Amino acid sequence: MIGISRLYCGSRERSDALRYGEAQAGRPAVPRPVVVWNITRACNLRCAHCYSGSGSAPARRELSTDEGLALLDDLARFRVPVVLFSGGEPLTRPDLVRLITHAARLGLRTVLSTNGTLLDAAAARALKKAGVAYVGISLDGLRETNDAFRGAAGAFDRALAAVGHCRQAELKVGLRFSITRRNVGEIGDLFDLARRQRIPRLCFYHLAWCGRGSRLRQEDLGRAATRRAVDDIINRTRDLHAAGHPAEVLTVDNHADGPYLYLRMRREKHPQADEALTLLRRSGGNASGERIAAVGWDGSVYPDQFWRTAELGRVGERTFAEIWSDPTQPLLAALRNRRKHLTGRCARCRFLDLCGGNLRARAEADTGDPWAPDPACYLTDAEIGLKRRGRKE
Repeated sequence: MIGISRLYCGSRERSDALRYGEAQAGRPAVPRPVVVWNITRACNLRCAHCYSGSGSAPARRELSTDEGLALLDDLARFRVPVVLFSGGEPLTRPDLVRLITHAARLGLRTVLSTNGTLLDAAAARALKKAGVAYVGISLDGLRETNDAFRGAAGAFDRALAAVGHCRQAELKVGLRFSITRRNVGEIGDLFDLARRQRIPRLCFYHLAWCGRGSRLRQEDLGRAATRRAVDDIINRTRDLHAAGHPAEVLTVDNHADGPYLYLRMRREKHPQADEALTLLRRSGGNASGERIAAVGWDGSVYPDQFWRTAELGRVGERTFAEIWSDPTQPLLAALRNRRKHLTGRCARCRFLDLCGGNLRARAEADTGDPWAPDPACYLTDAEIGLKRRGRKE
């Protein structure tokens, strides 16, 4: 995640300590990741860009309530900082509140990712009582655009109502927007909605080429349009803060946004450019297999929520802690020393310590090689230090 509001506008958030903590001091030898738990395959919608390829019914083999409670016990003992409950649609699972309550009692920070259409006033109150720290609601444009994405009329209105239910229950709530060609023109509308509704957090996701999202490659913006979209997000974040609504604004799943923001700040002689560079280095960019992990509905463990071709093990056969700490796991070992394995532009990029090589799942989806350059990087050769004065270094 690239904190546009933090880096460009200087606003402070609770998540800063997790995102920009000192790169070396105090970190355990085995990194403790934020864990995305896809607790079910079932979903009441059929979104065109669903990274998990969810369907109308649960998978044949999903972790039971007791298995889920045991997983949370393990994550707490391992001292992971956050558990994000996702799906499918997590609110289709009857034991969701029990699982969240257990996680919160163990001291885990709990976050919920939902399409919002099932989140009524009673659910919001139950989630608040269970200990949810934050609810992210997916909204990919205004009514017509969002409902077309979701494959369901009325999805926009129900999701917007869910925002109100969360606010009434005093649950922190934010919006999640996946950027494609069909909705990039509505980024400004989302900012306007956030201002009117006093929504404190906006997350803009670049398209991940996995699940049903792999069918939308032709709707990826491309390099020039991505640059324009990121500039639009930066400009609107600045204007939103200037208007007295200091919302947290982040971009997700394209770590080239960090160097791009820094280079813009340098051109503008922005007074916080040097601090932004320091914070981006501390963050380190993509953290798949390090500070982010995923557990699938069947207990399979992955380096992140998008990389479903890279199973690392399965809880129940071993604990999450044992899987994540296994020094003989070749992919984890490589991800934690990725500079030795990355190829092409990534290997030679002067911003590798800011970006971390970007999204490996997207590179693999494009080329079959998980160490190839991420095709979604939109920085030029000159910007990343491969050309100077028209000549290759």
